[in-house]
This record gives sequence, structure tokens and C-alpha cells, in this order.
Amino acid sequence: MDKDIYDLSPDELSSIPSTPASLEASLEALETDRAFLTDTGVFTDEFIENWIAYKLDNEVNPMRLRPHPYEFALYYDV
Repeated sequence: MDKDIYDLSPDELSSIPSTPASLEASLEALETDRAFLTDTGVFTDEFIENWIAYKLDNEVNPMRLRPHPYEFALYYDV
């Protein structure tokens, strides 16, 4: 980018793409846009599906079941 993003107006800033804010959002983006990896033969669809399932089962979903340390500090720390 050739412009300072801090000097852009809200309209200009809204047209600039950003990266996903979480692992879950990143996995959703990979699910919907994986052609650049499969068309060139870098990865297969099966590999990507297994990777997404692994990350969801072993990282995203377990985090949903537990309080984040910041939540613990907000609500339980006295």
C-alpha cells in the first residue's frame, strides 16, 4: 500500500481488505477460498478439509469450552 492507512477516510479504509481476526475466521476464509492452493497442486481438497477439521476439533472448539484468562481476571479474580 502506498498510502498511510491512518490518514485515510472511513470510506477509503472500508475498501482495504483485512486479515481475519481469529483462527476460526481464518479457517472459514480457507474453507471458502482455497482454489489458489488446490488449482496449483500445492494441497489437495482432502488435505485442506482434514486440516480445518483438525484445527476446529483441537484448538477452536476446546477454547469455546473454557474461559479465557482475561475473562477469568474480569469476573472471578478478587
